[in-house]
Amino acid sequence: MAAARKVIITCAVTGSIHTPTMSPHLPITPEQIAASAIGAAEAGASILHLHARQPENGCPTPDPEVFLKFLPVIHAGTDAIINITTGGGHNMTVEQRLEGPLRCRPEMCSLNMGSMNFGLYPALDRFRGWKYEWEPQYLERTRDFIFRNTFHDIETIVRRLGDEHGTRFEFECYDIGHLYTLSHFLERGIVKPPLFVQTIFGILGGIGADPENLIHMRRMADKLFGSDYEWSILAAGRHQTNLVTTGAIMGGNVRVGLEDNLYLEKGVLAESNAAQVKKIRTILKELSLDIATPAEVRERLHLKGRGNVGF
Repeated sequence: MAAARKVIITCAVTGSIHTPTMSPHLPITPEQIAASAIGAAEAGASILHLHARQPENGCPTPDPEVFLKFLPVIHAGTDAIINITTGGGHNMTVEQRLEGPLRCRPEMCSLNMGSMNFGLYPALDRFRGWKYEWEPQYLERTRDFIFRNTFHDIETIVRRLGDEHGTRFEFECYDIGHLYTLSHFLERGIVKPPLFVQTIFGILGGIGADPENLIHMRRMADKLFGSDYEWSILAAGRHQTNLVTTGAIMGGNVRVGLEDNLYLEKGVLAESNAAQVKKIRTILKELSLDIATPAEVRERLHLKGRGNVGF
């Protein structure tokens, strides 16, 4: 990957990590998710990474009918690439996590490259007065929880979404071992380049948000995938701006959004996803880095096109 290539900005709009009590700006209803996603695209995001939530209380849901309340609105309002999660939420089975993607057949889906401890429970000490009963229970459950994506699960997801529907993937790698797992599937011909490799830092249970780890992940990805991959960086919480900026300087793409970080700066909640996108876009411009358009991203990632989806 040449450092001079235009930077792809992904925006993760709502996710399944943060809960409504944590920020009043977290999009919950289909109307809020659609508006926030379109705003992020207008601010410069070419890929929109999307989860669904129950409109009445914000709990993550795999229900395709909820996805279909906001996906067509986003599709009509922007030409950005719609990327649906296959990670879902910590209250879902693998089969449930696939319901929305299989129904909607998007251009892209996220795909976690392994089973892992995924600890959200430390947030219990930072918040009081929960808006909804499910929130503390959901967070506490991660103390004794393994997010499941076995080799069989990964292969099944790739075949059912990729081979059958032409969906390509944001391969989410939370540790070095996940890069090697992706390499295993590449060597077997299960996944095909160009790979979009999202290296993720700062999640409890995964690799830490340290510059040394960023360099190491890049070095190992280069060793395993050569030049035929797109590297992107995601850092959780307060590490977001520093690490994604460093990664961009190193030739990578970036991911921001309220799924990954609720704040715009220290002590200041981000009022929208667009605010985070505008912030990183300004930084990238100051570094003389150009921003990739959705059309350019579709060409670089060999996507099937916005007219070939199920919504």
